Amino acid sequence: MLKSQLVVLFLFLSFLSYGQESYFVQGQILDINTQQPLEAANVYFSVVKDSLKLGSTTTDNGGMFKIRIKKYDNPVFLNVSYVGHENYKDELSGIVENRDLGTIYLFSTENVLKDVVIKATASPMVVKQDTLEYNASSFKVRPDDNVDAVLKELPGFVIDDEGKITVNGKEVSQILVNGKAFFGKDGAIALQNLPADIINKIQVSDFKTKKEELAGDDAASDFLSVNLTIDEKKNKGYFGKFLGGYGSDDRYEGSFLVNQFDNKQRISAVGSTNNINLSGFSIDEAFGEDKGSSNGDVGATISRKGITTTNLAGFNYFNEWSEQLETTGDYSFNNSANTNAKKSTQTRFLPTGNITTASDSDAKTENTNHKVNFEVAYKPTKNTQIVFEPKLRKSNYKSSGTSSSISSNEAGALLNENTGTYSKNTDLLSFDNELTFNKTFAKRARNLSFSFTNSNSKNDLLGFNDNSTKSFTSGNVKLRNQLNDNTIQRDLYYGQLEYTEPLSNVVRLRVGADYKTDNRSTDEKTFNFDTTSDSYSLFNDAQSSYISSKQRLISPKMGFFYDDKVFSFNIRNNTSVIQYDNSSLYLGSTTNLKTNYFIPEWHSQFKYKVDRSNYAQLKYDYRVNLPTAYQLLPVTDISSPVNTVVGNPDLEPIKKHSLNFNFRNYNMKKRSGYSIFMKADIIDSDIISTKVYATDGTSSTTFININNIYKTSLGANWNTYKKRDGNSYRYGLAFKTDYSFDKGFVNNVFYDARILAITPRAYFSYNYGELFSVAPSYNLSYVESNYKNYSINKRSNVVHKLNLRATNYFGPKWVLSNDFGYSYNSNSGNGYRNDYKLWNMSLGYTFLDKRLTARMKVFDLLNQNQGYTRSITDTSIRDEENTVLKRYAMFSLIYKIKNFGGMSESKSRKSGRHRENSSDM
Repeated sequence: MLKSQLVVLFLFLSFLSYGQESYFVQGQILDINTQQPLEAANVYFSVVKDSLKLGSTTTDNGGMFKIRIKKYDNPVFLNVSYVGHENYKDELSGIVENRDLGTIYLFSTENVLKDVVIKATASPMVVKQDTLEYNASSFKVRPDDNVDAVLKELPGFVIDDEGKITVNGKEVSQILVNGKAFFGKDGAIALQNLPADIINKIQVSDFKTKKEELAGDDAASDFLSVNLTIDEKKNKGYFGKFLGGYGSDDRYEGSFLVNQFDNKQRISAVGSTNNINLSGFSIDEAFGEDKGSSNGDVGATISRKGITTTNLAGFNYFNEWSEQLETTGDYSFNNSANTNAKKSTQTRFLPTGNITTASDSDAKTENTNHKVNFEVAYKPTKNTQIVFEPKLRKSNYKSSGTSSSISSNEAGALLNENTGTYSKNTDLLSFDNELTFNKTFAKRARNLSFSFTNSNSKNDLLGFNDNSTKSFTSGNVKLRNQLNDNTIQRDLYYGQLEYTEPLSNVVRLRVGADYKTDNRSTDEKTFNFDTTSDSYSLFNDAQSSYISSKQRLISPKMGFFYDDKVFSFNIRNNTSVIQYDNSSLYLGSTTNLKTNYFIPEWHSQFKYKVDRSNYAQLKYDYRVNLPTAYQLLPVTDISSPVNTVVGNPDLEPIKKHSLNFNFRNYNMKKRSGYSIFMKADIIDSDIISTKVYATDGTSSTTFININNIYKTSLGANWNTYKKRDGNSYRYGLAFKTDYSFDKGFVNNVFYDARILAITPRAYFSYNYGELFSVAPSYNLSYVESNYKNYSINKRSNVVHKLNLRATNYFGPKWVLSNDFGYSYNSNSGNGYRNDYKLWNMSLGYTFLDKRLTARMKVFDLLNQNQGYTRSITDTSIRDEENTVLKRYAMFSLIYKIKNFGGMSESKSRKSGRHRENSSDM
């Protein structure tokens, strides 16, 4: 009897164990060089938190494995080992479904010499589902370079003159460190402060809102997110950098950065002061790039216009208190003062003839910012997550200067002249917050999410303006001496509720609704100067107005989703019912515009994963944007003495179709890959400004709708990486072309503009062991504009940029760095130089066990740097030159402290001698 009871109990327990939800994970293990299957390779899964093994197996004679693992919601490691090969380790978000991991390649381990092991090089880049992952150690940078230097080496990455980052044509809007914000999600401080050698992976994926992230949804935006993962061995410890330098022309820089990492806790502090156009968040390393260049490939800069003096301080704190609670917060203070002298020549094309305006200005600006960001992530149960993200900002902006301009027609006859002085003081206070709630259920993919966002801001502006405008055709002179007192307010509240129900293992249905209120107001008061009372006491009705805009939106939505892990597809629709009320009080007259809209929008996305390294994505969006109150209301804006603006109450909304295509392929065996991207915007209805010019060159502007215009982009990127006998080289080609068909309306005449822009790029880098590295690159930019029904038929411009970056290592202590850039513009305007050379050089000597570095650098060695740019639009050509940083020499001292995992600077350096040759790929 007892025996039978034990048998029943055993069978019951067995049934319970098998009754628990479990999934199969399978894949194939190959040798990357021979492409042969590896039999009897050990494969096992372990918990990230405590390395607890969840299950293991070995591969068969075809290199195949299939293992059954019980459901596990938290991150796990996939580990693969095989005799004579580098271990493989990859992190998975959990075991919550059947998965086919495809082909996994192992690298051979060879050449064991004494006690130094040279390991196989990890693949520089891999494609993991919809994430593009770069191995940071595969890209050679200078000693002590920061993360931004690594990004410039990555295939597909482009950082323009203003610091905007794009990857394969898509703009990056968020940069995280280990998945968390580091002094804000724009990532500026992380890129310019974190040392490159602590970064393990650089992961690029579509940007997701917090709601999309928690719910596991596909991204709806057209932006990208970059996540920097820190090497696990360097995730516990501290490092710091302290810099001081002084040079010719009283140029100086001083800065510090201190970071402490303790796995679940991170504390960071930064401070800086300089007058060499550094953003202030950058520690200009011993062999890092010099800033202040107008050539984007030679050095990034806070601003290409003028000389900027910056002072800042910041503090960041992150802590994972428990599995249920983590917080992050930061405070930053920034003060920057800029001086700039600018001259420009702009030619505006008309249906007959043109108007050329030559301008000069001298300006001083000062910007002071206080920012506080905070994030609390709370998980009361394993199925419920709540995230709270408040942000507070207080800013003050001051500007003053003088300006002058003179306009003439195509025959050279003078039309008008304008001179003046001004000063402005602006105070901004804003509070933004996002609250996100997400709950999952026992049934996989069933989900309930809610988010609430508010944005409240107030902007107070006080300005003084004293100018004179002369018309040469009429002889009239207009004098203005005024005070402007403006207040701009906005209160936005936005809520979203969504519920997802799985219809099968691969099909989901989502329903939800959005609600938004958006209230804006602009209160503008202008006072003329009264010579009698010697004060600004004469109220100016013509330049004073009150504008308010109120928008109420209710938008039910529904979506259908299909995902079988190879092919995924979704289609979503939201139909917005909008009450849009705009009103104004101007010259004693009140205008009320009340309009109700019924607007459907469509979104769809297709993804196809060909295999582990091939990935294709196609997105379609149809969006509608309403005109602004400024564009609609009949309030005459005469704040500019040469241009009057008035709204048009008959405007229709903007209606746009967008199509995006991306394809990525990377051959891990050959270390070679390519990507193709395409974007097309077809605009059924757009809003443009239209001008009518008077005989004296002054203009009147209003807004109209135009139909059937489009903009397209097509690009590709190919690169390859080779390594042999300790030397490595990388080369690649990139290409992007933009074509747009636009329409305009000038002097009551319609015209067409077709603009073609072609920007190919070729780059190469070679590293000869630890002796030297060289990286030349060439960029070409060709812009051609063709016009119909216009005073001109065609305009074109070509810009060539050649850059060379070279680093020489003389033993372990001396490093010589050179950055050379040459820029040539084929069609510069009269009075502007069409080419220049920029050469920066630095020599560094490291001592005190590599903790202290003395550096002498020379910026703009040839003293040729210039701030000239030419821009071509559908209505004008503009040549502009701004003040730029010129040649200076500076001596600096940099002191570093570093201790990771209990190892000091010297010990960690010895243990990491071969970092470039090994990785946990």
